[in-house]
Amino acid sequence: MRVIVVGAGVLGTMHAWHAVNRGHQVVQIEREADARGASLRNFGQIWVSGRAAGEELATALRARELWEAVGARVPGIGFRANGSLTPVRTERELAVAEAAVAAPDAAARGFTLLTPGEARALNPALRGEFAAALRCERDAAVEPRTAQRALREALAETGRYTFLPGREVRDVVGGSAVRDDHGDVHHGDAVVLCTGAWLGGLVRELTGGELPVRRVRLQMMQTAPLGEALTTSVADADSFRYYPAYASADLEAGQPQAPTAAAHRMQLLMVQRLDGGLTIGDTHEYEHPFAFDTLEDPYEHLTGVAESLLGRPLPPVRRRWAGVYAQCTDPRRVVCRQRVGDRIWLVTGPGGRGMTCSPAIAETTANELDW
Repeated sequence: MRVIVVGAGVLGTMHAWHAVNRGHQVVQIEREADARGASLRNFGQIWVSGRAAGEELATALRARELWEAVGARVPGIGFRANGSLTPVRTERELAVAEAAVAAPDAAARGFTLLTPGEARALNPALRGEFAAALRCERDAAVEPRTAQRALREALAETGRYTFLPGREVRDVVGGSAVRDDHGDVHHGDAVVLCTGAWLGGLVRELTGGELPVRRVRLQMMQTAPLGEALTTSVADADSFRYYPAYASADLEAGQPQAPTAAAHRMQLLMVQRLDGGLTIGDTHEYEHPFAFDTLEDPYEHLTGVAESLLGRPLPPVRRRWAGVYAQCTDPRRVVCRQRVGDRIWLVTGPGGRGMTCSPAIAETTANELDW
């Protein structure tokens, strides 16, 4: 087959990966010179720990297997099975962690509850005070700023892959062809639109604007090298409020967030990059129109929480940024996947699960389309 993939973020690139590895020819079209959206502006975490029980967790666990296999073939994605720790400090936070460890799917997630000493033995950089730490052995990480490029380089070596940057797809021609803004028509046996948070233009025309997807904005930052290894990813207990794996109703009711954290719907997530710097975030903004500036209060809050867990000042911040991702609003679906033409499919809206679940989402698309 000849498959046209529109969009060069991690979801589109994983669709290209599966198609090429099943023997097909792939043309991948990207409107920017390189992907610049949420696929780069994230933590690079393969975050099994917080996924909802059922299909979402199964998708994340399958994706975790696929990421590890891809990482063995493409070292440039920077895959590492680093796991995660979520330190807890209060009785209510500890109760949530204990419930997670007692859940039927705890073993599948690799959940264990560690004492402070056990947590520090695993991650000596955590010198702050805490009562216990929830470990998820199955969490992992990749390098978001380089992963897509490394995957494309590996695909190009097969001779069955063509990347066309700087071309915006404007319309559909016939049953399985698209026309770009250069006037070129790209014919295929199937077209997969992985347009991320770009929900206007052609996507709006094909769906009539009726799509169960919303856009979410977040703020993040990255520091200079820490000077020591942060051997696991780290979250704070506020993350229990935002991930469906946790029974956090008691936490929500009896332990209000700090005002800044509540105002910006915040959690701390922290992962070390291969260069030693720390990627730290994040916030959640849902109301349109999004602000065009980044606010300092959230960064100050994140800095305080991170320093309290590390027991030391953070290195200087080198970068701050905001990003926007697409999130499916149907709780029954991991992603919005729908047929929008004769042989044209739209796949978007994995939300904060994009980096985690994209290999398995793309595999499901390939299976459903019988590639």
